[in-house]
This record gives sequence, C-alpha cells and structure tokens, in this order.
Amino acid sequence: MSTDNTATTPTVDQIAQNADAAFRALQGIEPAVRARAIVAAADALEAHADELVPVGMAETGLAEGRLRGELKRTAVQLRVFADTVVDGSYLDVRIDAADPEFALGPRPDIRRYLQAVGPVLNFAASNFPFAFSVAGGDTAAALASGCSLVVKTHSGHPELSALTAGVIVDALEGAGLPKNVFQTISGQQRGVDLLKHPLIAAGSFTGSTKIGRMLADIAAARPKPIPFYGELGSVNPVFVTEQALSERAGEIAAGLVTSVGGSAGQLCTKPGFVFVPDAAPLEQGIADAASGSVPHRMLNERMADGFAERRDTILATDGVRAIVEGTVERDADGQGWVTPTVVVTDTATLAAQRDRLLDESFGPLTVLVQYSAGDDLGAIAEELFPGNLTATVHHGEGEASEALRRLVSVLSEVAGRVLFNGWPTGVAVTPAMQHGGPWPATTNDSNTSVGTAAITRFVRPVSYQNAPQALLPEPLQDANPWNVPQRHAPAGESTHWGDAAR
Repeated sequence: MSTDNTATTPTVDQIAQNADAAFRALQGIEPAVRARAIVAAADALEAHADELVPVGMAETGLAEGRLRGELKRTAVQLRVFADTVVDGSYLDVRIDAADPEFALGPRPDIRRYLQAVGPVLNFAASNFPFAFSVAGGDTAAALASGCSLVVKTHSGHPELSALTAGVIVDALEGAGLPKNVFQTISGQQRGVDLLKHPLIAAGSFTGSTKIGRMLADIAAARPKPIPFYGELGSVNPVFVTEQALSERAGEIAAGLVTSVGGSAGQLCTKPGFVFVPDAAPLEQGIADAASGSVPHRMLNERMADGFAERRDTILATDGVRAIVEGTVERDADGQGWVTPTVVVTDTATLAAQRDRLLDESFGPLTVLVQYSAGDDLGAIAEELFPGNLTATVHHGEGEASEALRRLVSVLSEVAGRVLFNGWPTGVAVTPAMQHGGPWPATTNDSNTSVGTAAITRFVRPVSYQNAPQALLPEPLQDANPWNVPQRHAPAGESTHWGDAAR
C-alpha cells in the first residue's frame, strides 16, 4: 500500500502539473475502465477496514460502529458512481440533425454533451473522515466525471488520510488509471496556493462558513475564475404541528435526542431549532432519553472550544431555559467530552435575541421554540432561516391544512431537502438525494454533494456544429461506441413544435 513520503514532497506546481497530465491521459481511457477502477477503490477500502478504522477512532474520537458504517457508505457511494459512469446518462447527449426545412431557416448538425472540466481540488471535511474526506463523495464524483483529483487532507485525521490515500492510489493505478490521477496535499497554505493555480479547474469544500467563504472568494478572484462548490453551515429547522405533538410526543422526544446526540452532534444536518406549539409534552421524554447519554469525545480541541462557547452563550441568554443542561468536560489531553443539551425558548425571544441564538451550534445542542396558534410558521422560516441543507415537518395523520401546505412551500425555498415525520441526520446515498441548499448552506444551491447528481459539478457543456464523425467525441458519434443514451431531434420535427401543448 502506498504512503506519502514527506522527504520527497512535491511542490504545489508539480502537483498541479501532475494532475493536468493525468487528466489529459484519462480522456483517452474508456469509461468502463474508469468505472472498474472506482469499484476497485471501493473494494480496497473495505478490504483494509481493520487497518483504517482503529486509526480513525484514535484520531477523531468517533466510535467503531460509526466509522465502520461510514466506511461502508463510502464504498457504496463509490460503486453507485461507477454505475453512473457506465450508464452514461449524466453526459446529457443531445443530437439535433441537420434540417434544411427547419422552421427558422436551415439548421446545421449540432451535437452537445457534458465533458469533464479538468483537475479538481477538494478540501476534505473533519467530521466524516471517510465519507467526506480523502475517499469521499467529492472524490467519487470527480473521478466518475473523468477529472483528475487532488484532495487537501484535513489536519484532524492526518494518519488516516495518508493511509486511505495509499489504498486509493494503489487501487486506481492497479486498475489501469493514469499515475497521479489521484493525489493529496496537506497544509492550509499549500491548499490555498493550489486553489489559485491556473491548472486547477474546479474546487469543492465541506466545512465552516468562514473558511468556505474565504475559499470561494479566492476561486472567484482568480484571473480565470473557477467554479467552487462549498458546503458550509446549516441549522436545519424542524416544525412540529399540534396534531403531531398530540399523537406521538414520546416518539418525537426520543427521536430528537437521538438525532441531536449522534456523533456528538457534529453533523451538518443536525436539527438546531425545533418549533413546537408547547414544549411541555416533550420535556419528560427528552429528559428520559438524554439520561442514558454517555459522554462522547468531540473531533478535536478546537471543535470542543467552539461548541462550549456557543453552549455558554445560549444558556446565558435571557428567555432561554434548559430542559437538559448536558455537560462539557475535558480529559487529560484537553479533548472535550460532551452530552446533549436541550433548551427551550419562544418565537418572540428567538426574534429579539437572534444575534445570540441563531448561529449554528456544531455539537449536541438544540433549541425548542414554542410558537403560538397565530404565528405564521412560513414567515418565520423565511425571515430567520433563509438557507439550510434540510427542513423538517412533523405532521399528524392525514393532516394537510392550507397553513401546512404554505409552510411546506416555504421550506422548499429555504432548504435543499424537505423531510416529513423523520429526522435530517442520516443522508441516504442514492440517486435522488439533494445535499445542498441556499446560501449559507452551500455556495451553489443548484448542486448537491451527495447522490449521483453530484457529478454535474465537475462537467461542462460543449456543442459541436457540423463536425465530421471522425472528430466527434465518442458519445456524440452516430456509432455511439460507448453506448450512452442519446436524445435526438430529427429533421422535420420543428414544424410540429407546440402541437403537444394544444
């Protein structure tokens, strides 16, 4: 298994040059070979699980079960992207035949598809050391698109990053992909310098709003700006109707504590604010569920510092009362160990104290917000929660009032994923998943970092007009050697446009 050799660390320019050469070599390789290499990487990760997981546990404090499940998820998302490559629908091939009788005058032969953008730089996340790190979803999407990739590793799990990178490099190159199609770089400044390099064609990031905005600005300020796909912050509001509360208060209380406390609340989809008509029916259930919580180590000291500061601010805010105060304790190494904190306030206090309360608490803390019968929940969502990865509705059996319909409509505008009678933690790796949302959840709200649509971040459209068959890319040729779906607009069709709408 390959590992980094710090004695021969390449320069930023060498890494960029290597990535560009690998990208160009990759364009001559059939998609089936690329797909098999991605599957080989998935297989290799699972084969090395017993080596990788203990290192991840030591570096992040995450539990063995959580990490093994995450590694499996990482392998699954690699495999689904391999199938996406083989299917070829993501190329969105459109072929308009030459048409001398076209409605607006003679039409040339025009053929359009999506092609890989070039070398991609991905900044790995800390809270998912497999699924959003070296071998994560951005890696899968970039390789599937036909791009070479450089991952800026996260300082929170350096040994795991090096080991994982070795597994991936060996698998990809062993399966026939070019050397340096996958590389890593470490260090914040080196990552920034590489983002500025003219050979890098796109960037992606998962992390804080502050750092994500800084990197997005750098990408936009280059002499030749490049697309930058950042997943940043989200508070993921939840709205519980009166009927839902009356039907299953105990279930809602237990599910909330599980969602908030899992992985020490260090999840971008953790529910941060839960709107309820009355907190009283939930309080005992929340207290009971939280009483079984054992302290969980946070990812690192800096993460614990930030959470402790946010928690202290919220607990000290006038009009906020603790249902479960939770704990933050330090061990001999300075690492923070935490249990869930759940507080309650009301809509008036939330609006008045928004500067203290509305920021994301990256840790096991959530705020119950009591609303009144006359409150317009849709207006609250629009005003206080303009951009989120998720928004959730807990409704009663058969409930579909006009007010509820309006709320759902508003939530579809302020979040990328709207859930019903569930909890937002747990992002399914599946083709229809949307893991993105309006700013500040992401820098590009039309894109996703999970699901097969994530591949579209790393491709761009190109049309060919009157090109001879021999000079067309394979997906656009009449022979269609890659056997990808092609959408045809035959000659004569334009004279019937509009008929379907009559």
